[in-house]
Amino acid sequence: MPPPADIVKVAIEWPGAYPKLMEIDQKKPLSAIIKEVCDGWSLANHEYFALQHADSSNFYITEKNRNEIKNGTILRLTTSPAQNAQQLHERIQSSSMDAKLEALKDFASLSRDVTFAQEFINLDGISLLTQMVESGTERYQKLQKIMKPCFGDMLSFTLTAFVELMDHGIVSWDTFSVAFIKKIASFVNKSGMDISILQRSLAILESMVLNSHDLYQKVAQEITIGQLIPHLQGTDQEIQTYTIAVINALFLKAPDERRQEMANILAQKQLRSIILTNVIRAQRAINNEMAHQLYVLQVLTFNLLEDRMMTKMDPQDQAQRDIIFELRRIAFDAESEPNNSSGSMEKRKSMYTRDYKKLGFINHVNPAMDFTQTPPGMLALDNMLYFAKHHQDAYIRIVLENSSREDKHECPFGRSSIELTKMLCEILKVGELPSETCNDFHPMFFTHDRSFEEFFCICIQLLNKTWKEMRATSEDFNKVMQVVKEQVMRALTTKPSSLDQFKCKLQNLSYTEILKIRQSERMNQEDFQSRPILELKEKIQPEILELIKQQRLNRLVEGTCFRKLNCRRRQDKFWYCRLSPNHKVLHYGDLEESPQGEVPHDSLQDKLPVADIKAVVTGKDCPHMKEKGALKQNKEVLELAFSILYDSNCQLNFIAPDKHEYCIWTDGLNALLGKDMMSELTRNDLDTLLSMEIKLRLLDLENIQIPDAPPPIPKEPSNYDFVYDCN
Repeated sequence: MPPPADIVKVAIEWPGAYPKLMEIDQKKPLSAIIKEVCDGWSLANHEYFALQHADSSNFYITEKNRNEIKNGTILRLTTSPAQNAQQLHERIQSSSMDAKLEALKDFASLSRDVTFAQEFINLDGISLLTQMVESGTERYQKLQKIMKPCFGDMLSFTLTAFVELMDHGIVSWDTFSVAFIKKIASFVNKSGMDISILQRSLAILESMVLNSHDLYQKVAQEITIGQLIPHLQGTDQEIQTYTIAVINALFLKAPDERRQEMANILAQKQLRSIILTNVIRAQRAINNEMAHQLYVLQVLTFNLLEDRMMTKMDPQDQAQRDIIFELRRIAFDAESEPNNSSGSMEKRKSMYTRDYKKLGFINHVNPAMDFTQTPPGMLALDNMLYFAKHHQDAYIRIVLENSSREDKHECPFGRSSIELTKMLCEILKVGELPSETCNDFHPMFFTHDRSFEEFFCICIQLLNKTWKEMRATSEDFNKVMQVVKEQVMRALTTKPSSLDQFKCKLQNLSYTEILKIRQSERMNQEDFQSRPILELKEKIQPEILELIKQQRLNRLVEGTCFRKLNCRRRQDKFWYCRLSPNHKVLHYGDLEESPQGEVPHDSLQDKLPVADIKAVVTGKDCPHMKEKGALKQNKEVLELAFSILYDSNCQLNFIAPDKHEYCIWTDGLNALLGKDMMSELTRNDLDTLLSMEIKLRLLDLENIQIPDAPPPIPKEPSNYDFVYDCN
């Protein structure tokens, strides 16, 4: 018989003794189990002891996490968290430098455990750490010259422990003094600081800014962009990542009126070119965290355009109207202005109306009315003026070229610019907050100080070129915009490294090329609508669905490595889940690191019979998505979450590594439960496989027209003399 579910077989270590093999009854109180272990080694005062994992994590076993103990786990008997916290509280205040260093090293390691962290914080440990950072460092300044490595290690361990303790979210960030902030800022501002100290100091500043409005203001007073720039010019990508993270945090939390000012400072300090040279074009790969921070910076920079994008033009504002006059002047270069007599006034109005029509405005009499729609608001007018001033020859050519065409074939520059600006804002998601998981940055936007305006200038010329290639009329305006959007999106997906490269990509995506791509895609996803083909599809579909089902179940048998949901970026935990070959049991268990290849069944200690599964839920219906927490409320995480519900109030919670794995697992689990596979991946696979199967079956009918209706049944013959009777 298998052992009861509440009994777990473990090994327990104690320094200087042989490990013990024990069966732990999960129904018994943890204190009773610890007493039993202590009695086995004749140890008194069992309340001063605790159990912890013997692996690299060293996490304490508590009543909350004891269910995570698996068969075969190695545990260690050690001093209780309260005792350990008390001892370390005293040891880190030792007058001996060596003893203090050793204590801080142990402290930095133990602080990752939330149970220990809670006990240490209860001893007012955070205050002790801040005092050590504020005043202790000065005491050691004299020793720094003769004991610099020792001093650097002590400060590094102290800051590491502080970061770990604060990551548990037990203590509010609002409790820290200005002196502490100044001290942390001084480590960042000081040149030649130890890498580990600098990294942790930057991490602390980022957390302060993101977690407290008051601390944002204090940090902003202590840290300037100019002091952060040198850290970007180094070669350590981790330091560069944390530096950009601090800049992003300051940018994100800055009041609206301060953001533009901060953007101007970033431009003055040439942040963009420094990042381009030292990060994007450095001779090393960009890791995911750096890519995410660059994406956040890109989004925050483009979000500065939101104010203009949502500002309507005031037709009575003379300064705004002057911009339209300037567009007209550059295009048509009026040599002289008529006099202000009543006759010349009428003449001027007539001339302006004619020119505004040539410029492609919808409202020829008062073009200001074209800019009252938001978005794009005044941003469209800003782009038009930038194009007219910085690409004057191209601007004049487009305007004059179109004004010489027939009215119906004219590409209206004004209307096109307004719609194009709106489209580009949608593509770049101007005004939306950055995603917590996305790392989709575009290197080309870091190659120019006015990257959005230059992006517009390239795209407006593309629009005019596509208009001519399509031989479009005014009725085709929306069709042209759709083609241009497709051209821009396809070019962006190639991640061009510069605006010139982006322009070259667009040159290769002419309207003719887009038609070829569309035709190719249409052939690959051809939708046969004739009745015989539809009937054939219905006949084939169950066979294809069974094929997809088998593929999904085979993938579940192979298994997948999942990340445990954790708001702390630096510590990734993994677990693996796979289906048994007979499709009757799910095997799962924790892993130390992401596996390289398939994980065998026998290394996964936990089992869940498929027969016990009650339901599979996704997204917001998942138990682990209903808890509060910034990460758990993230849209991308919600879209990857699913849970298996079994027994009473028991669940197995998943966060898929990507959308593809999410579809594979939800499809496979639904197939196991006898339910329909409803994912987007299944729909796509079904369409693709059906199309391929039908094409294969119709190969012999190439160039033969398939009728919509079956051919008529011929009349019966007058006699059946042609029938041969075998008898």
